[in-house]
Order: sequence, then C-alpha cells, then structure tokens
Amino acid sequence: MQPRDLKNSFANNFTHSVDNHELFDSLLVGCRESYSIPATAFTDYNVKRGLRNPDGTGVMAGITKIGNAHGYIINEGDKVPIEGELYYRGYNVADLIAGYTSEGRYGFEETSYLLFFGDLPTKKQLSDYDTLLDSYRFLPPRFTDEVIMRAPTQSLMNKLATAVLALYAYDENPDETSLENMLRQSMQLLARLPIIAAQAYAFNRSYFYGESLNIHNPQNNLSTAQNFLRIMRHDCSFTEEEAKLLDLCLVLHAEHGGGNNSAFTCRVVSSSGSDTYSAIASAICSLKGPKHGGANIKVQEMFEYIKAGVSNWEDEDEVEAFLEKIIRGEEGDHSGLIYGMGHAIYTLSDPRAVQLKRYAKNLAKGSEFEREFALLESVERLTPGVYSRYKGNVKNICANVDLYSGLVYRMLGIPQELYTPLFAIARIAGWCAHRIEEVCTGKRIIRPAYKAIAKSREYTPIEERHLSDY
Repeated sequence: MQPRDLKNSFANNFTHSVDNHELFDSLLVGCRESYSIPATAFTDYNVKRGLRNPDGTGVMAGITKIGNAHGYIINEGDKVPIEGELYYRGYNVADLIAGYTSEGRYGFEETSYLLFFGDLPTKKQLSDYDTLLDSYRFLPPRFTDEVIMRAPTQSLMNKLATAVLALYAYDENPDETSLENMLRQSMQLLARLPIIAAQAYAFNRSYFYGESLNIHNPQNNLSTAQNFLRIMRHDCSFTEEEAKLLDLCLVLHAEHGGGNNSAFTCRVVSSSGSDTYSAIASAICSLKGPKHGGANIKVQEMFEYIKAGVSNWEDEDEVEAFLEKIIRGEEGDHSGLIYGMGHAIYTLSDPRAVQLKRYAKNLAKGSEFEREFALLESVERLTPGVYSRYKGNVKNICANVDLYSGLVYRMLGIPQELYTPLFAIARIAGWCAHRIEEVCTGKRIIRPAYKAIAKSREYTPIEERHLSDY
C-alpha cells in the first residue's frame, strides 16, 4: 500500500502567480560561496571541528557523574585502544544487565531510577517509583486528538519533538527549574514518551496507509517495554520474551555520557535557563540525525542494499567486494559510509553491540533471521580490512550498537519507523539526568567561540548594487 501523498495535498491548497522555482533559483546565485569556508582555515586557526582533538578524542567541555563511555586510554600521549565499557553512575552496564536478567526482572525502570537519583533503589523505593510512573503514563485529557492526531507527519521523531513541546501547555508549572520540579517533569516525560510514540505510530498507519485506527491506553503494573508493545500492536499482545528483550535494548540505550550530540544539545539548551520541554525536544531533534540515532535506519537501508547486491551471502569474497563498492560510493546511498561500523569513543568493541549481538544470535538461531545475522557478522568482520586497504586507515573500527539493534527490532516485529523513536524513549532517562545536572552545577550558559573570517566591506546603496559585483 502506498502512503498518502501529504506534500501534494498541501501544495494543492495554494495558487502561485509566478514560478517559485525560478525565483528561488535566482536567489541561489552566489549563495554557495557565502557558505564556503576553506579547509585550511580550520587548521590555520586551530579549530577543533566537531569539538574533536586531532587524535579523535573529544574536547573537554564539562564534568558529569551520570555516565561514562570508555573506549581507550591515553598512555604517555598515545591513544591506546581497549575493549569498550559503559558505566551508569559508576556501575558497569554489563553488571546491571547481568543482575536484572539473573533475577528475571525488567531493568529499564531501575536504570532510570539510578540515572535520576544516583543510587540503585531498594525494593520499596523501586516499588514506589513504579507506582509514580504508572500514575504519570496516562496522557493529559484530549492530548491524543489535540496533539498527536493534528498536523500529521511521516516522521515520528518530529511528532515526538512537537508533542514534547506541546506538553508544556499542559503543565501548571512548566518553567520552574527547582530540583523538585525538574524531577517531576523528567519522570512524567519518561513515562509518557513511549505512549506518545506508540499512539503516533498507530495514527500514522491509519492516516498515511489506510489501516484501521486502534488507539490503546497504558495499563498499570506493566513495565515500559510491556506498555509500549501493548499499545503499538493492534491486538495488544506480546510475550514476556519479547518484552524482556526490548527492555534490554532500552537499558543499553538509556545513557551514553554528556558528550554525545543529543545529550550535549540538551545541556546547551538547559544552560540558557530554558524549560525542560524545550531541552528534551531539542535532544530529540538531534537524535533524529543519521549521524546520531537515525543511523539505525541507515544501517537497515544499507543492509537491504547488501542483501540485494550480494548473490551468495556465505561468500566472504563477494561480501567484501560489495563493501568496497559501498566505500567507493558506488553502492548503497553513495555516501561512502558503512553504517553501523565505527564509533567516536569505542575502539576495539562497543559494549552495547556486544550485548545485543549475543541476544540477537540466540534469538536468530533456527529462525528465518539466522542467515541475516550471519551476514551482519560478515559485515562486522570484513569492514575493518576493507577500510584499511581502501583508505590506508589503520584506525580501529568496531561494530557500534546500530549494527545489530535493527535486526533485534525486526525479530521483535517492530516496524522500522519506530527504531529511532525507541532510541529516544530510552535515552530520555539520560537526557533528563544531564539537564538536571547542568542546571544544578553548570551555572553558566554554554557559549564557545567561533573565529570570524569574513573581510570588512563598505555598505553599497541599493541602487548601485549589481549582480556582477558579487
């Protein structure tokens, strides 16, 4: 079924007396030069593009107690690769997951408690916290039809951002930045974002694809993963195995230090004194980008190219040859990127990918996805060598969390348009913690410097200006 052509339906509501394309193209003349900066300028002025040092490490921009992604050590000035580790409030995530799974419990709520409050909860504290989350999961009256079902867009990430901003209007105390108020808002957002995403998905399938509209509400005494699956699916059905695997994904995506693009965006907006809803909406917009959370969609797109372009998935020479074509920009999206490989912090391994790969392998065994899992393993194994030969690159390249997350979601029957929203549903725990930490400890607006290199020019009266002068 083809999606409804929303863009053309909007365009038909307008009449034009002139050709807008011609007008726009005429304005475009000379514009590209206005946004061109020579690459030498960055080195001449010692500008650290992407806030990265020459060796790839991040520029130190803040202090945090919330999370730490550890992928290398600096030994006498040299960057030494190590196996990746991820810590939440000082706890190794692998240890947290081992604890949750060995006890047969859901872990995301406990993880968010840890990120918000700094310590693991007692059984009573966790029970009280879960009770509060249950009370917060229900959206404000008429929010679904007033916000979620208005201004339809095929981008669920944009809908999440606008819905979060809209929650400001339903908050009786939206602007206060006391610890108490920010914690309340954080818990409400954590509880409500999965409901918003699942309901927005249901509405999009109805509006753009003509499917029956089934809007479900949350249910008390269910985890975040359980409620999401229940609301997303027409018949509200899910298995405990499915919900616990999704819960694992949420735990692994919940936090990644203050330097990742979306958390830093949240901290920048928070440093200005803006409200919680604006800060979290800005983080969602950052996460949408294909160089950040949106990479999980790009991995799936690339994987489809590989599946179609490689006739024998077990032939590593053929797989390798296709990967070389991707790097040369001849296949895939022609970007030259192998999505799901490489990370700004991790060198030898991404601990999130290690965990997801282990669970994906068990889930795929004996199923229709077993061959696809093996093909992803080949991509992971062969890409470093291909990069090294083609680019002369000796940098360590490992699989990142996006390489296997999409396959896990597909095995759970989760549609592709929900992959990045699920990332946001998890990461909101880390974002809110970083917002609170920034407001409570930062105390200064984040304002880095930019070197201005435009030359001084004399003003020219409008009658004397000519296109040839520019």
